[in-house]
Amino acid sequence: MTREPSRSGPPAARGNGPKPENRKPKPVLAVPKLPGHVILNDLRIRLAGIPFFGIVIPNLAGLFGPIGPRSALYWLGYAWFVLLSGLIWQGNRYFLIQQRRYYDWFDHAWRKVTLLLFANVFYTAPLTALMLAAWYRFAGFAAVDWSVIRLVTLMNVVCVVFITHVYETVYLIQQRESDLVAVARLDRARAEAELLALKSQVSPHFLFNSLNALAHLILSDPQRALRFTEGLADTYRYILTNGERDLVPLADELAFAEGYVGLLQLRFGDAVRMVVEGQDGIDSLLVPPISIQVALENAVKHNVFDRESPLLVRVRVSAERVSVSNPLRPKAAPGSPRLGLANLDERCRRVTGQGIEVRLGGSEFEVVMPALHTSA
Repeated sequence: MTREPSRSGPPAARGNGPKPENRKPKPVLAVPKLPGHVILNDLRIRLAGIPFFGIVIPNLAGLFGPIGPRSALYWLGYAWFVLLSGLIWQGNRYFLIQQRRYYDWFDHAWRKVTLLLFANVFYTAPLTALMLAAWYRFAGFAAVDWSVIRLVTLMNVVCVVFITHVYETVYLIQQRESDLVAVARLDRARAEAELLALKSQVSPHFLFNSLNALAHLILSDPQRALRFTEGLADTYRYILTNGERDLVPLADELAFAEGYVGLLQLRFGDAVRMVVEGQDGIDSLLVPPISIQVALENAVKHNVFDRESPLLVRVRVSAERVSVSNPLRPKAAPGSPRLGLANLDERCRRVTGQGIEVRLGGSEFEVVMPALHTSA
């Protein structure tokens, strides 16, 4: 079915639509920083682990001796041992956090291990020995049992090594996940920046070609130049309104293409025509903005045509594709590189995940673009 091009621009560009001069530019996703270290959120573990070791280890080592639950020393002893457990846990945790600021497992693995063991042994062991010796004096034991102190010291050192290993394992897992998320955000930010750069090329390119056409009409036919200027204003309003969007309804894009063909007919007369075929389901399809116009412009720019041999551009709509085809009549002089199609291909890849397909079938040139359903 043939659709008569509108002489006054696409319907989407008329009426009480949003004024482009009042629109704020779409913000670009900020580039995130890669994390230097993962925050250590272990409050619940400490609240459970510190009392646990402060209660279990003294009972396993027999630090209470003959003191039983009926004695106040028994409960004071638990408080003392929980305090010791807390000092050991918090102190080694502090050393662990501090060394993370300067060393990592990838470049300084041996240095990390050496520092952690050094901090563990030379902090945990003296602290344990001093506080247990003080306990023996305070509780009134006849003598300090150094064999028990050595056993408890060894148990504390082993426990600290085990807990440090758990801390570092969880830390590496969290850091890996955090790095993956940060890298994904960086990739997304870079893709959005590149897509924005591609979009920014469309508007100046269209304006440059339109002004060249307008300059030609001003010299040859001022009245048509005036109508061309009015149509150009409506058409350019559509570009400003939708140029920053990733996808637009296909119906709006076809209306915009009709307005663009109307501009071409003001310059070339009936030497340029457009036919739309297969409009079933057209209201449920989305395409990148200014996509059909790019294919139209490419056809006009690279082919020979006149009123006796007009350039008939066919737009075919299918379930997941929109194709724009034209007779292949290349100009004698070599044309410029098809930068518009290259730009369109990259925009389609970034928005839909698929690029355009260019087909050369003997006497026909066809550009096939992907389309998405509104429910996708």
